[in-house]
Amino acid sequence: MQPDVIIASIDVVAREATIFAAIGFLAGGLDDLIVDLVYFWTRLRARFARGSLPAPTPVTGRLAVFIPAWDEATVIGSMLRATLARYADRDYRLYVGAYPNDPATIGAITQVAVEDGRVRLVIAAMPGPTTKADCLNALWRALLRDEAREGRARAVVLHDAEDLVHPDELTAIRRALATHDGVQLPVLPLIDPGSPLIAGHYADEFAEAHGKSLVVRQAVGAALPFAGVGCAVDREMLGRIAAARGGMPFDETSLTEDYELGLTVAAMGGRSTFLRARDAAGGPIAVRAYFPATLGAAVRQKARWLTGIALAGWDRTGWAKGGSIGEHWMRMRDRRATLAIPVLAIAYFALLGWALSLGGHLAAGLPVPAPDPAMRWVLLGNLCLLAWRLVARAWFTGRHYGGLQACLSLPRVLAANLIALLAARRALAIYWPTLRGRAPIWDKTAHRFPAIGKDRA
Repeated sequence: MQPDVIIASIDVVAREATIFAAIGFLAGGLDDLIVDLVYFWTRLRARFARGSLPAPTPVTGRLAVFIPAWDEATVIGSMLRATLARYADRDYRLYVGAYPNDPATIGAITQVAVEDGRVRLVIAAMPGPTTKADCLNALWRALLRDEAREGRARAVVLHDAEDLVHPDELTAIRRALATHDGVQLPVLPLIDPGSPLIAGHYADEFAEAHGKSLVVRQAVGAALPFAGVGCAVDREMLGRIAAARGGMPFDETSLTEDYELGLTVAAMGGRSTFLRARDAAGGPIAVRAYFPATLGAAVRQKARWLTGIALAGWDRTGWAKGGSIGEHWMRMRDRRATLAIPVLAIAYFALLGWALSLGGHLAAGLPVPAPDPAMRWVLLGNLCLLAWRLVARAWFTGRHYGGLQACLSLPRVLAANLIALLAARRALAIYWPTLRGRAPIWDKTAHRFPAIGKDRA
């Protein structure tokens, strides 16, 4: 084959890949831009709104804090002691779930439980790991047994074994539960200094997701998904969900039971709120935690999220028949990764193709092909949308983490793209067996707990 024929073939492949990726990026960029515009309109409207409603009277009654734990011996003891020491509210009980084949975690929980009666160790019936929802259901059964003797709890709060709670968390939740059935507090990842790109990209994503996306969901009237930590559900509502599911409120066949729980509250007619509140010092009342700091761990975690929300979640929760335009829009965004990741992969393939094309044209002394006028406009539009997206991400990151992290959010986009591509491959490997009836398992990552008092990134 002649060199010019090979070069022409590379040009065709690169051009077609560019067209596909450019149109995909344009659609995604416009979608993100609309979200940004809705967010800033919401902020503007709130700023100029006159008057304010009186603060609701906080609900009373015991709060049950559910903390599922599998292979968490290194962090659960520190987490429980920190939680007991930090909560300003005193009317609560920590229900901590463990597995019979995890004696190290059981031992760590037991050491704290003998020191403080507010810690209740619950050992699941089946060896672990099962699913996180299965462990949560074991805690639910323990709560029902306690309620038979002591009366009904007021609400259930969810946390993970690595969470650093805010002292005013329960107080804020009580206030929100006076008018809502579900509450979600912001989650602000702690940035590991030894992993500024991998661990740091979680800070960027949650700064946008919990600083903007959930605000927009509320503004357009869409159901509010829960993050599984720093969230609470009214006890009566959780009981209704359990009754509808045969007695257990958490779906044991789900990899993202927290996300689905939030949608279920809305489907049952409940009202949820994303609670943005500040403490007396002006800091956000939020959950802090370290997220995965290595590439492999981040890929594993993102793959589970992608499987549970974008792949299996599509099958399980559908499109909310009869829902609003806002509801359908937000669910589409939840599942956008199924299209965005192939577009991203093809975009990188197109870059490689154009690099080969450029090298071939220069070596053969042929003129380098230029995109046609229509494609130039599409590429220019994508460039502008990309610039806006980078500025917006840096702004949201900077609000919580300062100027240095805002600047680092720019190169972290590349790290996030790499993690997303690798996670997509793993997600497909997880999802395919579930289509053939294989039960999901708790594919958790190793955790670390911050030093007491680590309230800032």
